[in-house]
Amino acid sequence: MADTQTRLADPLAGLIDIPLPQEVSLLPQTWPSRIAIVLIVVSAAGAIWRFVHHRRANRYRREALSELDRIRQTSDAAPRRLADQLALLVRRTALGAFPRQTIAPLTGTAWLAFLDRSYGGEEFSRGVGRWLVSGPYQQVEPGRDELNALGGLVDRWIRVHHV
Repeated sequence: MADTQTRLADPLAGLIDIPLPQEVSLLPQTWPSRIAIVLIVVSAAGAIWRFVHHRRANRYRREALSELDRIRQTSDAAPRRLADQLALLVRRTALGAFPRQTIAPLTGTAWLAFLDRSYGGEEFSRGVGRWLVSGPYQQVEPGRDELNALGGLVDRWIRVHHV
């Protein structure tokens, strides 16, 4: 009788628990799946390593481009001074990218020829890039258009030169 009263008081007391299914393993069950996961992890690690290596290798480019932006923002300086700053920036960038023994002895037309070879064009030796070498020795200062073209050429060289 007490058992009947307990059942009437608690209607859930007589229910039987439902058996739960076994837990699903997160480890793939087949070897091809496991191999595919390992290949994906190795590929991702390789891609991350390449990205980090590329980013470190091109750090000098980012620094040079930010320096070029700073030079361009102070464009109210004397035109000859801007040309000198651009020449110095190209030299420092080249020293950061190439071996010092290759860059340090280059002057004049050899320097411009090197810039053309590393860039893949002729704008340094036959175009506005000549101001990088001859600018300090010219009696006339470069015009605004020439300085803008020289700044654009330096920007392109920093971005695309081949190391």
